[in-house]
Amino acid sequence: MDNPYLVSADRPIASFTRDEAVLASTLAVNEKLAKDLASLSPPASLAEMREAYLNGGLGLPASPKSPRARTMTIDGPGGPIELRVLVPQQVRGVYLHLHGGGWIAGGNDTWDQQFELFGREAGMVAVSPNYRLAPEHPAPAAIDDCVAVACWLVEHAKEEFGTSWLSIGGESAGSNLAALTLLRLRDLGHGSAFRAASLLFGCFDLSLTPSVRLAQGAPFVSLEAMRQFTSAFAGQLDLRDPRISPLYADLQGLPPALFSVGSADPLLDDSLFMHMRWQAAGNISHLAIYPGGIHGFNSFDSELATAGNRGIASFLGSIRDQER
Repeated sequence: MDNPYLVSADRPIASFTRDEAVLASTLAVNEKLAKDLASLSPPASLAEMREAYLNGGLGLPASPKSPRARTMTIDGPGGPIELRVLVPQQVRGVYLHLHGGGWIAGGNDTWDQQFELFGREAGMVAVSPNYRLAPEHPAPAAIDDCVAVACWLVEHAKEEFGTSWLSIGGESAGSNLAALTLLRLRDLGHGSAFRAASLLFGCFDLSLTPSVRLAQGAPFVSLEAMRQFTSAFAGQLDLRDPRISPLYADLQGLPPALFSVGSADPLLDDSLFMHMRWQAAGNISHLAIYPGGIHGFNSFDSELATAGNRGIASFLGSIRDQER
């Protein structure tokens, strides 16, 4: 796996978190974003916030829509689930992507650019569902939907896409859902069905890690915002319940994972802690830290975003190649 931002014995964590490791281009992106966010007025309602999120109106760019994308619908536990599908010219596997948005926003059509990259460089068919959102549908609704899609892929990926090699991933809240989906699949007897997991700046402890509690002025995931997101998703469940906070779960029997996060992301600790717990449970885990990267860094037009997205593609392709 070719990724210069992977933590290793030769490249310890501190080498990626020092100020001098941050690229000038990353600083420029962060400074522009701060100015853009300062000029925005907060949405007046949840509906307006959801619409702005999908259109890139909250400061986080939405990927251009791919003309090659198609949609299909499968049955779900709460009704039909829409899947967005992009199939590359050469198929080597399937990547089940669970979108971010704090469990309360987002959709399956905001990541087409990354899906195209994963298709070109790793041969991954991208499948992304629109799962039910909180607060109208608190946990476990979104998890149930994601598990239903994962089980559908276990049964139908070969006939639909010509491959039974499956991987899973997501960003932010989507990473949380990806980890929870893997745990549920394991407990259902499908522990070996998914062969790799890409967990990008995820929230794995809904009671909030120290880096979230200490962050000040962070875009997209301030302490106040995180408390709103987690409480909406948790519903009546305790924030440290392993059914919604996978950091507290038994993590044995899970596939190789890549944890990717920016050093300026308040959710940095979530990736640090989960990476170590993944390893301690006997699983393979890799950690990539992107100097100066904020929450959502991989969606901006920058050197760091390119490196982050290619790092995920390289990981998925390398795990697939190792099994040939």
